[in-house]
Amino acid sequence: MKKNTRKTLDEFIIERQDHFQYSTGELSRLLNSILLAARVVSYKIRKAGLIDIIGSAGATNVQGEDQQKLDLYAHNVFVETLVNREIVCGIASEENDNFITIEGLDEAHNNKYVVLMDPLDGSSNIDVNVSVGTIFSVYRRISPVGTPVAMEDFLQPGIKQVAAGYILYGTSTMIVYTTGKGVNGFTLNQAIGSFYLSHPNMKCPEDGNVYSVNEGNYVHFPQGVKDYIKYCQEEKENRPYTSRYIGSLVSDCHRNLMRGGVYMYPSTFKTPKGKLRLLYECNPMAFITEQAGGYASNGRTRILEMVPTELHERTPFYCGSKNMVKKVEEFVAKSEGKK
Repeated sequence: MKKNTRKTLDEFIIERQDHFQYSTGELSRLLNSILLAARVVSYKIRKAGLIDIIGSAGATNVQGEDQQKLDLYAHNVFVETLVNREIVCGIASEENDNFITIEGLDEAHNNKYVVLMDPLDGSSNIDVNVSVGTIFSVYRRISPVGTPVAMEDFLQPGIKQVAAGYILYGTSTMIVYTTGKGVNGFTLNQAIGSFYLSHPNMKCPEDGNVYSVNEGNYVHFPQGVKDYIKYCQEEKENRPYTSRYIGSLVSDCHRNLMRGGVYMYPSTFKTPKGKLRLLYECNPMAFITEQAGGYASNGRTRILEMVPTELHERTPFYCGSKNMVKKVEEFVAKSEGKK
């Protein structure tokens, strides 16, 4: 049997430790905590349909969305793992109304990082065996070390992220992450429980021929987005583009990151502020995409420069190949009478 000579994620993190400006080993421990939780969630997802873990949990989250059983399961696994490792001073999750302060551990107030996460993005797809994911974002706290974590630690613009990543539970389980020095992807070897470097130095093509959007909401989109979709469908130059929409943010963005394309989740008449969460979904995906050479915008402004004002703030989101996202911005600006 041929020996696997690929580098493990643990080896990679240790090797690149000096790339992280606060190199103290804490980031390694934090990422390892996330990896442990990811392996547990991956195992449970692979058993969906065989055990009572799919379907609605009979409750709604702070956004008014139906919580799936796996939403709550993934949330609990990631929170418990991070708390038990005593590496963060606070956690914010899409499934919680407020941020979580680590209680009962005075040492936790001395920890320097907060984690924000969407524990299971696209969980409604579990019932039909479609890929889902986990999204996470890491910030260095700005409140004084030694004091309880505060809201200001979470309401930081995306450019302040020190690490971000997503875990894709698909035909294989993959983690793609960045600490601001490029993007690398690792695939889980289920047999031994280790992640191996499978996609080094990932780069998002500047152009693509795929657009990803829920066209069922077309009539509710802003005019600029409608115009861009018509542009994508024109038989002209290298168009029409191909429409590909899975309905799982991680899956759609991962495909476009690998092959080129644009992901769009515009505002609508029903959701004028957009639907995706800035802190849990857009900022980490934007950080990863831009580190790979892509771009992310709300249609007018770079996502990573937006200053959040609330924990569950929503925003329109356009992400992927740089030239394609810039073209969306052009159509939005033109429809609004801007040059």
